[in-house]
Amino acid sequence: MFEGFDAITLARMQFAFTVSFHIVFPAFSIGLASYLAVLEALWLWTGREVFINLFNYWLKIFAVAFGMGVVSGIVMSYQFGTNWSVFSDKTGPIIGPLMAYEVLTAFFLEAGFLGVMLFGLTRVGHKLHFFATLMVAVGTLASAFWILAANSWMQTPAGFAMNSQGQFVAADWWKVIFNPSFPYRLVHMVLAAYLTTAFVVGAVGAYHLLKDSRLEGARVMFSMAMWMAAIVAPIQIFAGDLHGLNTLEHQPAKVMAMEGHYKSHPNGAPLILFGLPDQAAGEVRYSIEIPKASSLILKHSLDAPLKGLDTVPRENWPNVPIVFWSFRIMVGIGFLMLGIGLLSLWARWRGKLHDWKFLHRYALVMGPAGFVAVLAGWVTTEVGRQPFTVYGLLRTADSVSPLAAPAVASSLIAFIIVYFIVFGMGVIYILRLMHEPPHHGEQGPSKDVPHRAAGITPAQAIPVSGQG
Repeated sequence: MFEGFDAITLARMQFAFTVSFHIVFPAFSIGLASYLAVLEALWLWTGREVFINLFNYWLKIFAVAFGMGVVSGIVMSYQFGTNWSVFSDKTGPIIGPLMAYEVLTAFFLEAGFLGVMLFGLTRVGHKLHFFATLMVAVGTLASAFWILAANSWMQTPAGFAMNSQGQFVAADWWKVIFNPSFPYRLVHMVLAAYLTTAFVVGAVGAYHLLKDSRLEGARVMFSMAMWMAAIVAPIQIFAGDLHGLNTLEHQPAKVMAMEGHYKSHPNGAPLILFGLPDQAAGEVRYSIEIPKASSLILKHSLDAPLKGLDTVPRENWPNVPIVFWSFRIMVGIGFLMLGIGLLSLWARWRGKLHDWKFLHRYALVMGPAGFVAVLAGWVTTEVGRQPFTVYGLLRTADSVSPLAAPAVASSLIAFIIVYFIVFGMGVIYILRLMHEPPHHGEQGPSKDVPHRAAGITPAQAIPVSGQG
């Protein structure tokens, strides 16, 4: 199946496959945890039953998504030791503590309060339960903080020194964590998670409104989702622009690949809307361009010069066709999100938010858009960093474990089979939960749990002599 691929290509394919499955679940659970906190807060504030019904409805979905995210994340982390042992050895003194901080802060916080959140609504006080929900939401954000700190350091390494064994060691942990690209990545990813969740919630609400526009739960969740689209989508576009400017400063080759600029433009660079990048020839064929628009966006001047990949050694070029198209998919989806947000504002003003079938169908189609945008953004970020694992300092070819290609191929095939079966079943179950609308008296995750988890089961009564 993978004949002709070398070990490093297969190792990269395996990591890309597992992280692609993993990243969609945290992106969803980060946003959904915050949404659940908002729903419970609104219920406590207003006393409206619809909010607690929606809370219990989405809590069941969150439990499944959270579990799949944890399982897929554990599998992914093991690959640092199996397929990327040289990378682990070289960067372990920095990446290891950052991953440990994520476990000690975020994961322990989530695990400590998750049970109360899932099963404690009728067993603890409402304020304590709301506190548990908030802690789970904070935990998901803290997890994003540490994971993005580690990834951002690989993109824009700072605050490090090299020891006598050739390992990266921390010279200044503040600079390691708050490296030049970290604030931009954190904001961009958290907003992406919120938008991903908003469009899933909006699609579910739209689906049920198309069947019955009088459903109160569907009306409320659709309205909340459209507010998120209208407010957060333009903020995300602005944050993405700032992130792009930061990338131009610290990873110019990545921006050259995103823009399709194989050649330098001393008098203003065009914005290539579409085209077919030819890596071998070093040009974009059949390009559709807006003259000097790229210089205007990146340098805020029509005639500002922009360097191209002709100024970068060819062995340091990223895969331009992949980065070029993944970037356009991400940006295109971003503008589609902005479009539905603006349409929802118009529909809300006209009093047609819950009755306009076109808007509901648009929202339904956009349901998975956030996941696609997250994956496209991840591809842009990670493929654009190549051929380095630590940008400019450690090449991917020098990071891989000394494994034979057949060994990596066999494990990749096993991952593909198991992942599609296990996670496919999980996604089907989530879709089944979404198929039913939230209703009056909605219950959360099942409370049918044993009263006695351990210890001796009481024996049946023994009749006393002379009785019975």
